[in-house]
Amino acid sequence: MVRSGPRVVVIGGGIAGLAAAYALHRDGPPGIEVTVLEGDRRVGGKLRVSTVGDLAVDEGAEMFLVRVPEAVELARAVGLGGGIVHPVTTAAAVLVAGVARPLPAGTVLGVPADLAALRASGVLAEAAVATVAAEADRPGEPVAGDVAVGEYVRRRLGTEVVDRLVDPLLGGVYAGRADRLSLRATMPALARQLTAEPGRPVPSLVAAARAARAAEAPAAGAPVFGTLPGGLGQLPAAVAAASGARLRLGLPARRVERLPGGFRVVAGPVPAPTVFEADAVVVAVPAGKAAPLLAEVTPAASAELAGIEYASMAIVTLGYRAAETPGLRGSGLLVPAVEGGAVKAVTYSSAKWPHLAGHELTVLRASIGRHGDERVLQRGDEELLELAAAEVGALAGMPAPPVAGRVTRWGGALPQYAVGHVERVGRIRAGVAAVPGLAICGAAYEGVGVPACIRSGYAAAAAVLGHLAQPDGRTARRSGG
Repeated sequence: MVRSGPRVVVIGGGIAGLAAAYALHRDGPPGIEVTVLEGDRRVGGKLRVSTVGDLAVDEGAEMFLVRVPEAVELARAVGLGGGIVHPVTTAAAVLVAGVARPLPAGTVLGVPADLAALRASGVLAEAAVATVAAEADRPGEPVAGDVAVGEYVRRRLGTEVVDRLVDPLLGGVYAGRADRLSLRATMPALARQLTAEPGRPVPSLVAAARAARAAEAPAAGAPVFGTLPGGLGQLPAAVAAASGARLRLGLPARRVERLPGGFRVVAGPVPAPTVFEADAVVVAVPAGKAAPLLAEVTPAASAELAGIEYASMAIVTLGYRAAETPGLRGSGLLVPAVEGGAVKAVTYSSAKWPHLAGHELTVLRASIGRHGDERVLQRGDEELLELAAAEVGALAGMPAPPVAGRVTRWGGALPQYAVGHVERVGRIRAGVAAVPGLAICGAAYEGVGVPACIRSGYAAAAAVLGHLAQPDGRTARRSGG
């Protein structure tokens, strides 16, 4: 018999791959067949939820930006939008010489835009504040090509701004170091302000931060973040169900091959492989896994993918008896690397989220692990739990030890947007685009947040559907049985 629609294989069942599968089903031609291959026994990638005590708490990403539409709209489309909740507070603190200081408002990933808020926070010494204030009146320094965030900010605003603000905030997003991360890739809105254009003088860094914030600021009173009351980890399963895709779990893909009329995807163990033929393929796995998959069909893109480094980390979730817990103020605490210790950030989950408040258990999440310094992650779970409990107890002023705990390890979880990342991604995309019917998506390219991953999945689906719509985009195959 002749199939009525094209076959598409999506390699990777994280939120990017699932978003691609959903968009293929939503926007594709009648009869389209989508298969999702996932090496794990579950879909979701870094979105996962499980219980601590009797509370459902995310193990990975816990929230998404609301001011961009993708996550909110997808949650609504798959039946979860009615329960979106927003933080009770987003007022965080940063540890400075052992003292928690309020994180100043009005920054772009730590780059100050509001001098009054910076001075009032007490995060910087007065001399450092004076340096920032003086920079606002200095001629701007255009960003030509790319530069490390830490290098540029230190040159303009001084070391304290990098160590106490920029590095901790970037560490929270990428588990990386400001001195290695790309300004253009991690702060694109700021980089645009600092790019020389005919007839427009390049502003100071402080002025550029103000302009970048103004361009992206939400409406007055509008929430910035959101999540699902049962945990953001609920989203992948709902998207998978809505996609209509055939899920093949516990079946990692090993190789993509080009055929005259499409592709062959080889998956599973070498002695007994499972082979899929497809008219198009979407690769939605981390760069280190995508590289060998694509080595035959696009060697140049494969080599570039292999050059993207990743950071490993762990999330240690701790539960305390609420009756023994002091009142937690704010959403959490950042711990700069210069302060020492293993914990780089603590989220006061029960104070931050309304659905986790008012229970017998108070929940905190500790983040451990920075790129290039993952030795602490070599400890066993029990030892890591004890270490986190000791540091969190001191940082948050917990008078009693936790009564529940969970260690979640994310090996190679966060791509490092190193200097030159934007250009690298451009070369990867050019190599992939040269292979009709092939597309890529995920956190390795233009954003690590949930909406960015969803957006990349949609773009991959659109590229594949555009190819399939061409007269020679699909060759109907006969299948027996």
